[in-house]
Amino acid sequence: MAEAASQALVLGRTRLPPGRHGLPRDFVVESQRERLLNGVVEAVAEHGYNEATIGRISGAAKVSRRTFYEYFTDKDDCFLAAYDVIDDHIRATTLGAPGASEPWPDRVRTRLGALLVALAQDPAVASFYLVEPLSAGGKIAARYRDAMQLLAYTLRPDSPPCEADMEVRDQALIGGVTTLIVRRLNSGGATRLPELLPDLVELVLAPYLGREEARRIASARAL
Repeated sequence: MAEAASQALVLGRTRLPPGRHGLPRDFVVESQRERLLNGVVEAVAEHGYNEATIGRISGAAKVSRRTFYEYFTDKDDCFLAAYDVIDDHIRATTLGAPGASEPWPDRVRTRLGALLVALAQDPAVASFYLVEPLSAGGKIAARYRDAMQLLAYTLRPDSPPCEADMEVRDQALIGGVTTLIVRRLNSGGATRLPELLPDLVELVLAPYLGREEARRIASARAL
């Protein structure tokens, strides 16, 4: 169910028409919730987090404000529910990418490639995932930081240096990765996100292998 919901949100799904339709109640309930999850993504994409009111979210979902409050307590609650679905999809995509038994440098490339492809599918979803949480602040920004920490963890080497503060290193690396992705998104280049792969591979490998070796590996894999 969670995977189906994530696909529906990230890839889109035909919405039910408003009004009576004779469908089973449990199907209607699930559809309304998914429409609201899509609605918050659409409203935030069009207006930004601060201006994405409950009215605009409900309007994008084609449900009433009353229906909104049947599922969510407020805008943040709806945003976080949508964020969790997207994050589940992103992590399943990256961790489920082929090559889990590959050497670490190849695994980094495989997972980063899967991440970029997933984000390139929909600029609104990519921005919702990586840009808007910092504008929201509070518990939404905290949820974003948790998601990025988990993402960074998937890129760690099998045997990281014992003396290194891995949490600090993770934060630095994922900060660099997301900065390059967001810069491309902000320039309207979502569909070209996969082009960033060699740069991101080099960025992640360099602290462990050295800049020259990381560049060599990233360049060789790009050929």
